[in-house]
Amino acid sequence: MKFSDIEKSSWAGLKPYLDTCLLPVTGLTGLEQPWEATQELEYLRDVMDCVEVPYKGRVVTYPAFHYFGGPAAAEAVSEVVAKLKGAGFRYVIVISGHPSVGSAAIWNADLLLCPESQDGQVQSSPEFRDRVNREVQAMWQSGTKNAESEQEASEESGAGNV
Repeated sequence: MKFSDIEKSSWAGLKPYLDTCLLPVTGLTGLEQPWEATQELEYLRDVMDCVEVPYKGRVVTYPAFHYFGGPAAAEAVSEVVAKLKGAGFRYVIVISGHPSVGSAAIWNADLLLCPESQDGQVQSSPEFRDRVNREVQAMWQSGTKNAESEQEASEESGAGNV
């Protein structure tokens, strides 16, 4: 679901179900010709479909972070991730089609998904879809286990105080 599809009046009712934010990062440098920028955006759209389509009822796609270059860009994306979590998203997935983003150190992101590695290896569409499914499911299951462990610990500490 795109951020622009959510109206203010419906957000409170949807928020418990839409706990995951998809933050696209295009990876543009500013050196691209117009047709190259178009290609990058189209490729990112195709990569995002691997998350948006199968998880439409649980994921909100936010506006893309278009320009990315070096550690300062990774830090800027990391700060946005932290703010999205502060706004109430339990999980934030950073997704890109650009290898410089896929190999970046983006702290606080629960997943960093990119079909292309820094050495130029590109996963096929079916391989990438399978990887996305495995990693997203593992992220959510891990979060469920962590929440259950926190609940059990809370109950145990409360029981000891009675």
